[in-house]
Formats: sequence, C-alpha cells, structure tokens
Amino acid sequence: MITATHYVVLSLILLTLGVVGVMVRRNFITVLMSLELVFNAANLNLIAFSYHLGDLAGQVLTVFVIAVAAAEAAIGLGLIIALVRLKDTVTLDEASEMRS
Repeated sequence: MITATHYVVLSLILLTLGVVGVMVRRNFITVLMSLELVFNAANLNLIAFSYHLGDLAGQVLTVFVIAVAAAEAAIGLGLIIALVRLKDTVTLDEASEMRS
C-alpha cells in the first residue's frame, strides 16, 4: 500500500532534481523547467498531506500554486523571447544585459 511517506520521498526527489537544475544549468529554458519541478514537488506534498489528513485545504492551495506556475511560465516565455531578440541566445550569462 502506498503511504504518505512514498509521496514525500517522491517529492524530495523532484525537489532535489529541480534545485540541482536551477543551480547547475545555464540555459534559461532548462532553469524554468527546473522551477516547474520545484512547484510540482510542493504540489505533491500539499495533495499527499491533504489526503492523509482528510482536509481539502491543501488541494485548494494546490490549484493556486498551479495558477502561479502558469503565470511564471508565461512571464518566463516572454523573457525568453526578449532575450532571443536581443542576443540570439537563451543562456543566462547573457540575461544580465537585460537589466535597466
């Protein structure tokens, strides 16, 4: 039987992969995908503990986290398009040029 511990371990693996991806990668698209992994790890924890405790608050909060993740993806896509138009690359080293 699958318990809350299994979900927490899976969430820890997703969180670790996401944090390593943010720290190690220099590609802007890969960093955004790693941030999505971090959001999904938090969502998995919220849903697992919400189910385990018999409360719907974690599941409702997960919907809001998904909405924030969608907004982050839209803003990130806009930044990627601006960076490609400015520098013809998506590396984060070139993104420092976009500061005002």
